[in-house]
Amino acid sequence: MNLPDSTVFLTVCMNPTLQKTLCFKKLIPGEVNRALYHEFDAAGKGVLVTRVLSQLGKKTVHLTHLGGKLKEIFLELCEKDNLDLRWVEGGSIRFCYTLVEDGKVTELVEEGAPVAPETGERLLERYRELLPLCGAVIVSGSKAGGYDDDLVPEMTRLARESGKLIVLDLRGSDLVKSLPFGPDLVKPNLLEFAETFLPGFSGLPGFSGLDGGEAKERIMAKAFELCAEYRTKIVLSRGEKPAWYFEGDRFGECPAEKVRAVNTTGSGDAFTAGVAAALAAGLPFAEAVAAGVHCGSRNALFFRPGVIREELYRGD
Repeated sequence: MNLPDSTVFLTVCMNPTLQKTLCFKKLIPGEVNRALYHEFDAAGKGVLVTRVLSQLGKKTVHLTHLGGKLKEIFLELCEKDNLDLRWVEGGSIRFCYTLVEDGKVTELVEEGAPVAPETGERLLERYRELLPLCGAVIVSGSKAGGYDDDLVPEMTRLARESGKLIVLDLRGSDLVKSLPFGPDLVKPNLLEFAETFLPGFSGLPGFSGLDGGEAKERIMAKAFELCAEYRTKIVLSRGEKPAWYFEGDRFGECPAEKVRAVNTTGSGDAFTAGVAAALAAGLPFAEAVAAGVHCGSRNALFFRPGVIREELYRGD
């Protein structure tokens, strides 16, 4: 599917987050650790994708739920970044913390509080309203408890029937149940893919260093099976290792760019934004994956997550 550069993106995430990123010279367990500096951002995978797309010059609308005492703070932070946020009332906003110490990143993640049953109905109604205004849909991340298991598959079905470019950065049942509707691209990381489609496989010794042999063959066989059955493309990000991508019966690898990483949080979301923007612009799949790798690498250069352009780095 070839879409013009003027494509409007609709990003969806059902786990809004406030993210505190703190930098330490050295973290000492059991002691008082004072941060050298910090950032405070609206986040969640969908917000990070949206922020990067906006830095790529793409008009993007983000859809989520908001509620509770932290709602106004979240809205203020999104406005500061000039993000076009659409939301429905329901649920609360979780906190996540990123601790950065000499290039090492530790993430502390809260589970999102469950939403009321009617929240999903409201979100789907707003989604239906926004869908005709966009040319591409990106659904990212886990959803808070309380949402119906069929919500994400229904969003995928509606987008497919409307002829939109569909990118899913999901795992688990949301991904499995959405595949029959033929998303254009599925983009989990390697571990998420294995845990979703090859349960127990990721626990085998040496999986994290997977580069060849029987383990790689099993991953490839499953990816090709899914590509053929659902007519989708698949790209598996692998951190510092080359990304693997699958299209029809073709397999490729895209080497990671060598950078001195400051904070890798959000690099997978920057990857998603980059590859989606390139596909929407009509670039061949291999070039789109390279664009995703580049955006992910750029994100790692900055302390603040979801940033790929220095002039837009807030650095408060």
